[in-house]
Amino acid sequence: MNYFINHWHDNGQLRLNERNISVYDVINAIDNGEIIEQYPKDFPFPSCLILGISINNTYIHVVVSMNDDKIYLITAYVPSLDIWEKDLKTRKELPK
Repeated sequence: MNYFINHWHDNGQLRLNERNISVYDVINAIDNGEIIEQYPKDFPFPSCLILGISINNTYIHVVVSMNDDKIYLITAYVPSLDIWEKDLKTRKELPK
């Protein structure tokens, strides 16, 4: 599937560069990933969290929103085991 990622700001590209994540990593993760969380009340469009694999076979999380046929990249990062369970799909319980 081909995606047109809109709303790509220099700041977003800088953040991805700092995290060693390329646009190709993001596209691969979206193409082959799994939606693990949905945020239907996000504004201006509903968004979701995708667990996918980069082109270098590293697991990454990608947050996107969609409107019609356009995808808006919100962020992408390598999930931390400090926050996520080993499956990288389940958030760890916060200590009370």
